[in-house]
Amino acid sequence: MGKGSLIVYCGPMFGSKTTRLLSAVDRYTYQNKSIIAFKPRIDNRYDLNEITTHSGLKYPAVCINNALEMKDIIGENKVDVVAMDEMFMVEGSAEYLLELWGNGMDIVISTLDLSARVEPFEEVQKILPYATHIEKCPAVCVICQQDAFYTEKHKPGGENIEVGVLTYIVLGVGNTIVILTLEELNGGC
Repeated sequence: MGKGSLIVYCGPMFGSKTTRLLSAVDRYTYQNKSIIAFKPRIDNRYDLNEITTHSGLKYPAVCINNALEMKDIIGENKVDVVAMDEMFMVEGSAEYLLELWGNGMDIVISTLDLSARVEPFEEVQKILPYATHIEKCPAVCVICQQDAFYTEKHKPGGENIEVGVLTYIVLGVGNTIVILTLEELNGGC
């Protein structure tokens, strides 16, 4: 088992998961820990060389396609903390991050936990049982303004947007997707 922390910030889109990730990274910086951050190459919404929040906070990151690239980059370097944004998009990330954690590194992750079909992502399923801290980060429902724990992909009628390999439908709320509460997901607000 790991000696460090294994922190997972998870939830729907627009739940401020990345903001929490960067806050944790900031704290590690004050503790003089060496940090390396990663993000999936397919997440091309903002900057390829930075983890970026919807509100514009940024931190330098290395873009990767899979865990093998992460392993090559870390190599034998002395790293205290590994930060991973949008972990669900990176194949093999759970296994390698658990290996690093087992070697005493602190790991901090932000990720969607469920697909728009309300199915858990494989990489997230693999790592959650080992987490020393899990924070479910709700968004705010654009319909009823209550906490929203699910991302809904709407039926045709809106504008399609692509985020990496995922496609979402935008319905009349600017350039955002609609985030729904469980009640809305089941038919009513």
